[in-house]
Amino acid sequence: MINRKKFIKQSVLAAGAVMAGPAVAEAAEYMSPQKLTILHTNDTHSRMEPFPMDGGRNQGLGGVAARAELIKQIRAVESQVLLLDAGDIFQGTPYFNIYKGEPEIKAMSAMEYDACTIGNHDFDAGMENLATQLSNHANFPMLVSNYDFTGTPMENKTAPYKIFKKGKLKIGVLGVSIEGHGLIPDNLFGTTKYLDPVQKANETAALLKKDKNCDMIICLSHLGARYKDDKVSDEILAKESENIDLIIGGHTHTFFDKPLTYKNKKGSDVIVNQVGWAGIVLGRLDFEFSKFSGKKILGNKNISVSQKTGG
Repeated sequence: MINRKKFIKQSVLAAGAVMAGPAVAEAAEYMSPQKLTILHTNDTHSRMEPFPMDGGRNQGLGGVAARAELIKQIRAVESQVLLLDAGDIFQGTPYFNIYKGEPEIKAMSAMEYDACTIGNHDFDAGMENLATQLSNHANFPMLVSNYDFTGTPMENKTAPYKIFKKGKLKIGVLGVSIEGHGLIPDNLFGTTKYLDPVQKANETAALLKKDKNCDMIICLSHLGARYKDDKVSDEILAKESENIDLIIGGHTHTFFDKPLTYKNKKGSDVIVNQVGWAGIVLGRLDFEFSKFSGKKILGNKNISVSQKTGG
């Protein structure tokens, strides 16, 4: 027969095992790596339908239906996905000439974009039109930290940043765009104040990192990949940044074979990517976040958008 002392000891051990079970499981879940998939476009330029089958090099490519199907397929597999755009949603096909951006914004809303930034061509039908399209049809924010729209129709229509919760991750996304004067007609740019994009990006990223405790900071940029002169670009922004982890670029219509990596002012890596124009490529970047090794990129894909790839 079991004695009283042994019985008490065994009971305590059994109770401890029962109590420890959830704690161990919770600890394992806490320490397990977290994955994030980032999908992105830029300079889609009102390309609602694929390029016509006319023998051109882009024939059959692009179109929102194929892009939407690709996004749907990826979301069915990956649990944590961010869908982002780096500006110039408008201008380039008769859809914009006739409907002034309504179908483009509706399509992005239907695809459940998480955020975009503003491009110079998004002013092409005027700020009042852009404000109307966003107010009436967008279920995603337009992010730009270096434009001051005070006193214009776009006042209070944009935000400098937004934080997204993806599983246990906090992802801060901010936006910057190009100097409008000399690029955008004065009657369209109006009294918009252009602020230094590097300064504003660094200020916003510091807020997201230090005050908001974001696990990753993404900058949506319509500055352009790089220039021969000292004009501010994604390359310059990356090198002059301190807390930005990833720059999703636009404006220069550059097709990157793979993301570029720069060292920032602290010596840390900043990844830059851009996927051309017209929505003929969907960019994909997969990241892993670990309590032991921090964040790292697992892989990247430039996915050709066509009826074939989009199902």
